Amino acid sequence: MSNLFKNLLSKAQTIKNGINALSSFRGNGVLLNKVGSGLNGFNYKHSVAYEVKNPKEKEILSKEIINKVNEQVANNNEGRLFAIIHVAGKQFKITEGDVIVVEGYWPPDIGDKLNFEKIMIAAGSDFSLIGTPLIERGLMKVTGTVIEKTLSHTKTHFRKKRRKQYKRINFYRVQQTMVRINDVKIVGTLNNPPEVVQGPVTTM
Repeated sequence: MSNLFKNLLSKAQTIKNGINALSSFRGNGVLLNKVGSGLNGFNYKHSVAYEVKNPKEKEILSKEIINKVNEQVANNNEGRLFAIIHVAGKQFKITEGDVIVVEGYWPPDIGDKLNFEKIMIAAGSDFSLIGTPLIERGLMKVTGTVIEKTLSHTKTHFRKKRRKQYKRINFYRVQQTMVRINDVKIVGTLNNPPEVVQGPVTTM
């Protein structure tokens, strides 16, 4: 048996022993990373799958996170909030003091106070609230004021069909409504939706 074959056989046996040793560490709900020596002196890393010991661990962790967020909001330590709202078929990322431009016909007039209820995402410096697809009603408050209604710059719509002696050019302007965002704040408590009061039941 040649020396080269003996060396390869011994290295293969070393790798097999290392893998068997790593297999004995599986379990106990811990992610284990063991480094062993491979061929040509290279190191290899083997990770053992993570196993949850406590089935209620996820629920406990979520409660801790919710309590921390509620504590930040109560102490006004959430930082500068931003939100993504749905207005007139479009989504806008806004924060307090921003001015958004809503294009197309929109009924509100100058000076009207608006309360945006379709809030998709809100976030602070340390947390994010993601709706499914909207954040629950009463948790966030986003208000704005219409400051201007105007027309956009003149746009050009040009059409042509080659070899058909067809050419058209149109100029048009789009209605625009400018809204200043006054407040972006959390007014409710996480995981504590308002109670739903059932009204009187009528029978036909």
